Amino acid sequence: MGKTGLQLSVLSFGSWVTFNKQIDDSVSDRLMSIAYENGINFFDNAEAYEGGKSEEMMGRVLHKKNWDRTTYVISGKVYFGLYGKENKPNQFGLSRKHIFEGCHQSLKRMQTDYIDLFFCHRPDRTTPMEEIVWSMNLLIQQGKILYWGTSEWSAAEIMEAHAVAKDLRLIGPAMEQTQYNLFERTKIEHDYHTIFSNVGMGTTIWSPLASGLLTGKYNTGIPEGSRMSLGNYTWLKDRALTADKLARVAALQPIADELNTSLATLGVAWCINNPNVTTAILGATKESQLTENLKALELYHHFNADLLDRIDQIVGTKPPAA
Repeated sequence: MGKTGLQLSVLSFGSWVTFNKQIDDSVSDRLMSIAYENGINFFDNAEAYEGGKSEEMMGRVLHKKNWDRTTYVISGKVYFGLYGKENKPNQFGLSRKHIFEGCHQSLKRMQTDYIDLFFCHRPDRTTPMEEIVWSMNLLIQQGKILYWGTSEWSAAEIMEAHAVAKDLRLIGPAMEQTQYNLFERTKIEHDYHTIFSNVGMGTTIWSPLASGLLTGKYNTGIPEGSRMSLGNYTWLKDRALTADKLARVAALQPIADELNTSLATLGVAWCINNPNVTTAILGATKESQLTENLKALELYHHFNADLLDRIDQIVGTKPPAA
């Protein structure tokens, strides 16, 4: 992961939307077990996922499994708080108070002594960067987190954090969690170019399948029980399910057929083929989805320049060179 020496599996397993929303403890137990048994060692979570219920579910599963703690990595994120629009003033953001209290609450919910990766879930322009960097470093010094990072920060904000950390002789952010898929490429392929080459940064990318769009399952409508069918995710449906995007997904099918694979496996494999992607976070509600996505580990080795160029010609999303 960047320049940390920490080894993350190329694929990882996350809980956004699914845990405590679409699946219960028994299903999450089974899916995490399949992931772990297939070499996945990183499980992703956040305070905001289902108002902390997602962390509680993952904590129950990990407590029950009793896996050797040295064999897996878990993450937490702080910023959004638990209560959405009902948050009181210090229950969200990146003040030292919320960073500390958010971390302590996540530790309790996940029933663990420390969180391996702790992310600032969004930038907080009302809190000085010095305060954020100090707060994260104090958590590291106290042994409550091992590495701190950012999520959906701009390149300028990440570099400001590094500059502040260097000036104060503290530890800068080690990883960024941003969206990356065939329709969202600018940050990984353009904006962060100098960070990868100069500072070094791990990436734990989310939504490698664009919330299921790249699986092709929405090409003929919205399946019942899918993410886009959920009432409080209409914003996601409106943003993702455009006729233009659906047409481009359909146009990728012949390439998947040539490779004797699914659109889902093709989409995940495309993400992890990028050397600046440390790990791609998978989400699943069914065993079949997870096992299919795991096939990307074999497929991405077969990618070459010609195949990547053909994909680029279809999706038309490649950003300009940095």
